[in-house]
Amino acid sequence: MKAIKVLIVRTAGTNCDQETKVAFEILGAKVELMHVNDLVKSKEKLFNYQIIAFPGGFTYGDDIAAGKILANELKMKLRDELDRFLHKNRLMIGICNGFQVLVKMGVLPGNVPWKQEATLANNDSGRFDDRWVYLKQAASCKPQAANRCVWTREIDEVIYLPVAHGEGKFIPADDTLLRKLKADGQIVFQYCDREGGEPLYPDNPNGSIAHIAGICDRTGRIFGLMPHPERFLFRTQHPRWTRQKNSDVPDGLKIFRSALNFLKRA
Repeated sequence: MKAIKVLIVRTAGTNCDQETKVAFEILGAKVELMHVNDLVKSKEKLFNYQIIAFPGGFTYGDDIAAGKILANELKMKLRDELDRFLHKNRLMIGICNGFQVLVKMGVLPGNVPWKQEATLANNDSGRFDDRWVYLKQAASCKPQAANRCVWTREIDEVIYLPVAHGEGKFIPADDTLLRKLKADGQIVFQYCDREGGEPLYPDNPNGSIAHIAGICDRTGRIFGLMPHPERFLFRTQHPRWTRQKNSDVPDGLKIFRSALNFLKRA
């Protein structure tokens, strides 16, 4: 079987592209990093890949708002190509700044195509929060949606990942959208405490509405999250790796593995 091909899009201020590349490569994918300017010049290259990833960082210095300039650039210059890519049943992930880009581009939650329906605003703490947090799969994703998100089908427990952001508070446009996200199983991850219970700060590091840490579109193929799965690929990256048994696959790696296994079975 041919290796799955992944495109990681970067630009000025991207700084998590290499870690994201490693995440896919150690699972056997073939990965290419491409500057957005080069992608705009050769738009058809987009269709050489089965996955597009938008990694973390501070694209264009997060001027105006986090991820907003790159979101506008992609929407204005690559909207048709991205639309075609997504209609070919391929996958997309946005991590931290990449999540901010997908939301502000209108790709997530995607109920009204290419229209921004939510935002990721300044943390309630008023500061940049860099810490590890617990996440659980949202209850709404489990029963009726049969774990809709293809990126998390191999995750069924509370997991532990790092966050590092100043604008991570997920805010839907209104209560109607929030109810729709819950009903359609599009809320993938919620912040929680160590036992999976209701989180207080800093367990919810930004004050996100409904403790939302990650969402997907209705197909489950487009996934965005604020925590960084690419920063927990090896057992020794866990902050307590010397004090507790961590023999299982690292939580971050499970997310990338789930997506690749989905494509292998498709």
